[in-house]
Amino acid sequence: MASPDSAAAQEHPRLRALIERASGAPSLRTGVVFPCEASALRATVEAAAAGLIAPRVYGPTDRIRQIAADNDIDLTGGALDLIDSGTQASEAARRAVADAAAGDVAALMKGSLHTDELLAAVLARDAGLRGERRLTHTFVFDVPRYDKLLAVTDAVVNISPDLHTKRDAIVDACQLLRALGVERPRVAIVAAVETVNPAIPATLDARELVALAHEGVFGDALVEGPFGFDNAISAAAAHTKGIVSEVAGKPDLLLVPDLNAGNILYKSMVYLAGAECAGVVLGARVPVILTSRADSPFSRVASCALAKMLALDQTRGLIC
Repeated sequence: MASPDSAAAQEHPRLRALIERASGAPSLRTGVVFPCEASALRATVEAAAAGLIAPRVYGPTDRIRQIAADNDIDLTGGALDLIDSGTQASEAARRAVADAAAGDVAALMKGSLHTDELLAAVLARDAGLRGERRLTHTFVFDVPRYDKLLAVTDAVVNISPDLHTKRDAIVDACQLLRALGVERPRVAIVAAVETVNPAIPATLDARELVALAHEGVFGDALVEGPFGFDNAISAAAAHTKGIVSEVAGKPDLLLVPDLNAGNILYKSMVYLAGAECAGVVLGARVPVILTSRADSPFSRVASCALAKMLALDQTRGLIC
């Protein structure tokens, strides 16, 4: 299990602190959808053992028990509630979403099905989980060379987000940061350059988003841009380019221009910069935890902690 004493936790104290803080509250009842692969099932058990989630597992019960037996995964210690929902991932997703809409679970967690299968069930018009805003995803990174948690949106869900989607991403990501104790999030809108250029649509969106911030759309958040990545992260780089900013060098959130940029940034921080991350889909009536086979055990547990903090903050969490 990825415990706070593991090597990853020791190297990433901010995410460790997040896990410890979340573990102090009662477990979040979470629908785990189709964990029919060893790493997904193990992540479920580990998050339960860490006191983060009370899992309700949807999928083929016999197959899940066999996977556990074949991989020495103990299903008895995590208080798993197994719901036999057949052999089709889509049916497991539909059942889990229905229970979330009914209030029987307070969060959803992806197992080994494809992300689009789970999100399609969440977004179905008759499912009852659609929120007022579009679905977006936010990562929270613990980067060794950065002095606080750093959020990034959206590196997972929206391929080419329009202005409306970017606005929703900032609103929900700031809400998440406030749940983590960041009272006045600093938001850097990142593009290839730090000046508005009509040939680069992301810089035009940045200008409009800053205007919306001045109108109070994002509440008490500092929203600035466009920034190049260098002058968003480095106050020295910003100073060299003559940028005067309350955000440069100390952002809490980076808004990336599209999925290509966000996904490359995410993987660069993990594989080159030694970061660990937690991530959650926002915009539905319940948080949706997306995990991948490439995620570390520590990252999976941290993602459950992130979703739990959000759900508890919004007082919509079913706790056990």
